[in-house]
Amino acid sequence: MKVTILGSGTSTGVPMVGCNCRGCSSHDQRDKRTRASLLVQHEGRNILIDASTDLRFQALREGIERVDAVLFTHSHADHVNGIDDLRGFHFLHKEIIPCFGSHATLKTLLAGFRYIFHEHDGSGYTPLLQPQEVDGPFELFGLTVVPVPLQHGRTAALGFRIGAFAYLTDCNEIPPASMALLEGLEVLVVDGLRWNPHPFHFHIEAAIAATIPLKPVRTILTHLSHDVLFADGSVLPPGYEFACDGMTFDIHTA
Repeated sequence: MKVTILGSGTSTGVPMVGCNCRGCSSHDQRDKRTRASLLVQHEGRNILIDASTDLRFQALREGIERVDAVLFTHSHADHVNGIDDLRGFHFLHKEIIPCFGSHATLKTLLAGFRYIFHEHDGSGYTPLLQPQEVDGPFELFGLTVVPVPLQHGRTAALGFRIGAFAYLTDCNEIPPASMALLEGLEVLVVDGLRWNPHPFHFHIEAAIAATIPLKPVRTILTHLSHDVLFADGSVLPPGYEFACDGMTFDIHTA
């Protein structure tokens, strides 16, 4: 199973419009961050986690030719506003793409993007996505997908575990029951917004403290703001690193 971090940035992206700070002015391409999303590839199938605002650019950059399923972590704009860019894949392979999310997430998507899910009389547009509510582990293309409930400020979000890999973006708390779902990971990608505390996201110190008990082989901090330079990852503890757009790694599925 191959995993690609399509976007490693927070909701504003990096550089942020109008900003000339150290991060936004960086010449290191690893500091150029599109909005957070991820791609899992397994046996010819492409599973997208979130449809970020930058989905079209990410798909062109990585040469993605099809999307076979979408997992939604939650319904915040930076994670779903690229949903319209899924039309291009539908135009090519003419298949309705299954998408998975919590009841609350799908309710918001169905209200805000009704044309994606339902054909309007006389419009000529056919449904592009088939919503499927997540209420526990499910099988997808030979993989077991385990939803991991997370707290994202005052709202709920989902992480996803697939084999020895887990993706926990947009969270500031991992409930005890969810910690039990995350044992024995090879790679963990987790929210680590910035150096200073934030009410809705793990900051870097909190992300490290929350995940040390899990003892993953490799932990990658994502959803990074313009306060974080990739080069500063040298100060992180062993086994921890910052994400960057286009980062890839392989996970054993056996």
